Amino acid sequence: MTGITTALAIADWRARIFGLYADVRSCSDAESPETAHRLWQDGRNRLFREHPASPLDAAAQGRFTSLKVAPYQPAYRFEATISDEGSGQRMDVPTGTDGIVPFERLGTLSLPGLGHLALWRLTSYAGGLFLPLRDATAGAEGGSYGGGRYLLDTVKGAYLGEGRLPGSLVLDLNFSYNPSCAYDEAWACPLPGTDNRLDAELAVGELHARY
Repeated sequence: MTGITTALAIADWRARIFGLYADVRSCSDAESPETAHRLWQDGRNRLFREHPASPLDAAAQGRFTSLKVAPYQPAYRFEATISDEGSGQRMDVPTGTDGIVPFERLGTLSLPGLGHLALWRLTSYAGGLFLPLRDATAGAEGGSYGGGRYLLDTVKGAYLGEGRLPGSLVLDLNFSYNPSCAYDEAWACPLPGTDNRLDAELAVGELHARY
């Protein structure tokens, strides 16, 4: 693709992701998280299989059927309140294509029985919440991507909504997904630091596979 064609394709991909997560939030409110999760899987599979901005190359798209996603487990859905622990901390992430990507820590989210995750805000143009995570399955056979996964990345549309309590967020680990660099190293992907790592094994969400 030419530069212009690529830019337009990426813009369309982003628009479709925003629309997909809007449908997921609506479905979660009206029906059930399990139904929303199936909708999310179907939408991502369609984009990976058909869209010109898919992180899969043409050969992989041609043989692609579906992403490897674990069955939905309700126990991994939380509504977590943001504490101010660690707030104001800076994190400058070097990337191969986008230079230094700056983040500021908004606070900490507690996941009962699993641990704590830092919640970040992108401090460059467009802002946005960012919640990466890495668990004990990272890099293991049949596990998650070795570099970690994303749960929230609002500048690109990945957002599950606010919880019922003021200052809380819906964190459904079943919606954890691989960054694009898991499929194509040409993409720049900030990865989880030490404050976004869990000792637990999370056999939920999108797992890593070669296509």
